[in-house]
Amino acid sequence: MKKPAFRRVVLKISGEALQGGGGSGIDFDVLESVAAQIKEVRSLGVELAVVVGGGNIFRGSTSTAHGIDRASADYMGMLATVINGLALQDALEKMGVYTRVQSAIEMHELAESYIRRRARRHLEKGRVVIFVAGTGNPYFTTDTTAALRAIEIGADVILKATKVDGVYSSDPVKTKRARKFDQLRYIDVLKKGLKVMDATAISLCMDNSLPIIVFNLNRYGNIKRVVLGEKIGTVVKG
Repeated sequence: MKKPAFRRVVLKISGEALQGGGGSGIDFDVLESVAAQIKEVRSLGVELAVVVGGGNIFRGSTSTAHGIDRASADYMGMLATVINGLALQDALEKMGVYTRVQSAIEMHELAESYIRRRARRHLEKGRVVIFVAGTGNPYFTTDTTAALRAIEIGADVILKATKVDGVYSSDPVKTKRARKFDQLRYIDVLKKGLKVMDATAISLCMDNSLPIIVFNLNRYGNIKRVVLGEKIGTVVKG
């Protein structure tokens, strides 16, 4: 069998990806599919951590338009990521995959508190670690969380799972002439304002030479394909 291209990875999954075709909430068929794909990757011996968003349940940036204080809205969004993380943990453990949920906000009855050395030890023991509650601070996205945690635990790459098969020059749903990029430099993402990850996350990755691979989560098996080094999606590096 082909050897994995990476030893340790951080998989970033948006809340929107978990809602599937629904308007909100969790699509449990999608959740089961994601869990099965993560199990496949673990069977390759790859150490895998997951950062989940919460936009399928609550989006802080949208709620501020209705008068909710930005910091309060962001904390509410962090709690939404905890719901998604616990749902993913349940799906994984039903498949026999040992997991640990680590939260940036203390909630001992639900999850471990995030401790970098403990997270690394879990990964070394073959457990999947799910990071929830963002960075624990308002004004930071789960994209930034993914970049920060990946750097802290010494990951080789961030795998950003989305609803499209890479990064385009414009929205491919709205623009037929949208051009897909096979590879991009960090600085080009920032200059062009491309919707890969937010500027803080891209800057963190650039400063630490951490590559990002953007790919389509909706095609079953793509997580494993990326981990095995197949050329799918868009690679951001350099």
